[in-house]
Amino acid sequence: QVQLVESGGGLVQPGGSLRLSCAASGFAFRNYAMSWVRQAPGKGLEWVSTINRAGNSAYYADSVKDRFTVSRDNAQNTLYLQMNSLEPEDTAVYICAKYVFASSELPIWRAADFPKRGQGTQVTVSS
Repeated sequence: QVQLVESGGGLVQPGGSLRLSCAASGFAFRNYAMSWVRQAPGKGLEWVSTINRAGNSAYYADSVKDRFTVSRDNAQNTLYLQMNSLEPEDTAVYICAKYVFASSELPIWRAADFPKRGQGTQVTVSS
């Protein structure tokens, strides 16, 4: 079955960096677009970024644009999120999610189209 396991979270000071990973198994990772989403305490799910299956096209939420970079290694079945210039507002559980269709497109984020998700990794930005 589909398994998505995030890692790399932790406590970081404002202005710092972290690199998150999402290890995928149970499906042909290279065939699916992937997304990162996050959930802050007491708030709903917030979309962060989506990358196509080839890894050559991605887009970002305005709140993270120019600070975060999504990438993937299809040979290693792993999705990444490089986060720079972190702010306290970035504090959240970060979750990777799999697109429902095996398509070459860069899909628009809709929660219903990314039903398979990991458990998440906690990122806390605080001094």
